[in-house]
Amino acid sequence: MLFSDLPADARVWVFTADRTLGDADEERLLGAVGQFAAQWTSHGRPVPGEAALLHGRFLVVAAHLPGGVSGCGIDSMTRAVEEAGRAAGGGWLGGLHVAWRDADGAVQARPRADFRRQVRAGAVTAATPVFVTTVETLGDLRDGGLERPAGSSWHARAFRLPTPA
Repeated sequence: MLFSDLPADARVWVFTADRTLGDADEERLLGAVGQFAAQWTSHGRPVPGEAALLHGRFLVVAAHLPGGVSGCGIDSMTRAVEEAGRAAGGGWLGGLHVAWRDADGAVQARPRADFRRQVRAGAVTAATPVFVTTVETLGDLRDGGLERPAGSSWHARAFRLPTPA
């Protein structure tokens, strides 16, 4: 089970890499984020947190602190993730990108306008696997996974995906 030491109500943040990471890059990334997590604090309180890379492309950081992680604690984690991404030779895509699997099974991550064009062209349907990087809790991630059919995610409404007959 993903992050088995953390409860279902743990907060999660998902970062999408600008490319698929190889084994050496993944090791550097997780090593750097792990070092940060070992000393992560929020208003002087230790933050129990962990990180994992899913599908070679999505860094998931999970943390549980009663009362929540402060904005300053989240900012410090975000800075650490950005630095770790640079150390691994890459960067992170902004929130206006959508990630999905193409017909060959490869992960694609493009701006929303490009995804919309794929929908209109019929290359993306309700059955297309998309990555829901907006999950907020570990329970949601565990229950639904990061990868879901587009028709059962926010993508269906936002991009007016035709529903299967």
